[in-house]
Amino acid sequence: MIAQATSVLPAALADFRERVRRPAYLLMLISAVGLGLLAVPAVDSHWSVLVMGGYRGRYTSGYVGMVTALTSALWLTLVGFYLVRDAVARDERTGVGQLIAASPLRTPAYLLAKLLSNVGVLASMTAVLAVTAVGLQLLRGESRTVDPVALTLPFVLIAFPMLVVTSAVAVLFETTPLLRGGLGNVLWIFIWMVSAIVGQSSKAPLGGLGLRRVTLPAGASRDVGLGLMYVEEPLKVFDWPGLSVDAPFVAARLTLIALAAVLAVLPSLWFTRFASPAHPDRATRAPGSTRLGAVRPTMTPRRGTRALRLLAGETRILIAGTPLWWWLGAAALTLAGLAVPRGAVLAIAWIWPILIWSRLGTQPATSGAAAILDAYPSPRRRVLAEWAAGVLLAAATGAGAAIRMGFGGDGPGLLAWAAGALFIPGLALALGTLTGAPRVFQAVYTLLWYLMINDADPLNFMGVLREGDRPTGPGPLTWVALALVGVLAALGRTAARQARR
Repeated sequence: MIAQATSVLPAALADFRERVRRPAYLLMLISAVGLGLLAVPAVDSHWSVLVMGGYRGRYTSGYVGMVTALTSALWLTLVGFYLVRDAVARDERTGVGQLIAASPLRTPAYLLAKLLSNVGVLASMTAVLAVTAVGLQLLRGESRTVDPVALTLPFVLIAFPMLVVTSAVAVLFETTPLLRGGLGNVLWIFIWMVSAIVGQSSKAPLGGLGLRRVTLPAGASRDVGLGLMYVEEPLKVFDWPGLSVDAPFVAARLTLIALAAVLAVLPSLWFTRFASPAHPDRATRAPGSTRLGAVRPTMTPRRGTRALRLLAGETRILIAGTPLWWWLGAAALTLAGLAVPRGAVLAIAWIWPILIWSRLGTQPATSGAAAILDAYPSPRRRVLAEWAAGVLLAAATGAGAAIRMGFGGDGPGLLAWAAGALFIPGLALALGTLTGAPRVFQAVYTLLWYLMINDADPLNFMGVLREGDRPTGPGPLTWVALALVGVLAALGRTAARQARR
């Protein structure tokens, strides 16, 4: 038992060192600096992430530390999940998992090492955010006195426990069969949304996000909001007295960390530790997907049929392995689109294929066929055919709404529908080609979709939000242009990769 315990830290440290060597890690740290700029805006800014009944605290170390810690507790729990989610899958892809399976390291110790590695990655981002907070305090100029204890205490009691929970959930999802694929990536968005709302409540278990520990100014209302918000007038300033800390709150946060550790090692009851080296890459495949292998559609020299054959092949690859229940659901949504008023079903119909769309641009990496595909003499045609296959899927799943709009003479709605059918696969292709990971599109698209159905007019890429008879937000040409930008980005990335080979 002692040997197992002593092997956890070296394993976690080795995994952490491997992650921080990647260029993506540098981008993570840069994003933490940007998060700090949002948390501590200019003194006359109309944007704020924390509004306390029309007030904000003076930019002292205590207040700056508190607001940046709350920001990291809210946003890094969302983004951080996708950043650290690939730890177990990476061991599986690289073959390290088979070595671990043959080693004396027990499953609980392995899972605990992954938890500590995840925490290390997210904690390093939080540390950069804390350093940024000091610089922003001095830059804003409302207080030149730096109090390290007052600044770091909110990070320890507010942000750190939430990041441990996020790290534990990432381990749980990666080692649970139903959640390790795209379904888990999409589900986390909704879990995070509910948790963010419940966590701000005064009755949130174990202190929630810690928002209710914030002391309000005298006479201010109890309306406390956390999130990026626009205010008509710059917020009033008061001298914030500091974070309200007592023994029950500290005990609650320690309990939260302990429960997260239990959650991380819980999969040892069913996780097989890479027992079968021949099984498919479970972390990157969506339910029902198939491995691409080394075979792509065979090209013939006849020009008249070449494009159609390529499109047919890419379409077959995209939808291969999709289970019957998925097709039955798509058919039900199509029929509902014929009967239900415009937009009511389209939003659901175009979230239904998210796991299939997320394969666009990623299959060369996830199938191990990248070298073969990069040797293809005309990658532009293949990329365009892949995008067209995604557009066909959008048209098929949204056909019910389109037919209803067509018979109803809804020209603006049809144009918005067509633009959305081009934009969604374009976004998926760009993110998939640039990152090689399906989970990036799954996270980004689910968030865009959620904001859109919550009346975010600038994100009305389906045209489901209406003002009178016309869709609100940017016109169809905007979304078509963005779709083309995505396709061009995918083409450029593919050409660059082929040139390097």
